[in-house]
Amino acid sequence: MSGLGALAGAAVSGIWKAAAIALAAVLLLVASSTGTGWWLAAGDRDVARAALVQEQGVSAQLRTSIAEQNLAVDGMARATLLAQERGAAAHVAAAAKGKKYDATLAQIAGVRANTCDEAMPAVRMLLEGVR
Repeated sequence: MSGLGALAGAAVSGIWKAAAIALAAVLLLVASSTGTGWWLAAGDRDVARAALVQEQGVSAQLRTSIAEQNLAVDGMARATLLAQERGAAAHVAAAAKGKKYDATLAQIAGVRANTCDEAMPAVRMLLEGVR
């Protein structure tokens, strides 16, 4: 039996050696695929970080342009208010001059003139009243 035991021991030893080699190969394959996956993920991470930095720059430019547009809109709003105030003041002044003109026309309403010399006092009164 010792021959058979030696043969069985050699067979078991060979199986263990083959299993150890197969396990080492599987471990090497898993380790290399994991390392390759980490390497690819690191590359993708670096690309994503570069894209993020670029997008942050674009976002900053957009925020700046939006701020400039807001300042322009505020300036236009202030200019509109000033123009409305000037328009209201001009309307009041035009109404006052219109009343003055109407009063002057009422003063010379009954004047009749056949010559230039007869019309000049009324014209002078009209011009002074409108001034």
